[in-house]
Amino acid sequence: SAAAKLECEIIEMDGEQDHVHLLIAYPLKLGVSVMVNNLKSVSSRLLRQQNTHLRMQSKTGLLWSRSYFACSAGGATIETLKAYVLRQNTPE
Repeated sequence: SAAAKLECEIIEMDGEQDHVHLLIAYPLKLGVSVMVNNLKSVSSRLLRQQNTHLRMQSKTGLLWSRSYFACSAGGATIETLKAYVLRQNTPE
């Protein structure tokens, strides 16, 4: 997988209609922008292969925006972070 090639581990993943949340363990030597751009590129290619209607859905041809948000976990436990990610697709 793309994550494995980058020596990353996707611990949890969930999202909403217009964005995703990923909890990723990655080596400090890997730049966040390199990781994000690689994951966006590979996932875009796979999604288009599996869902041909996506090829014409976007005027720009892009599935992902150029932007992203990343933050460190601080002192939160992995279980707390996993629960947060899993709650993201649940309407409040």
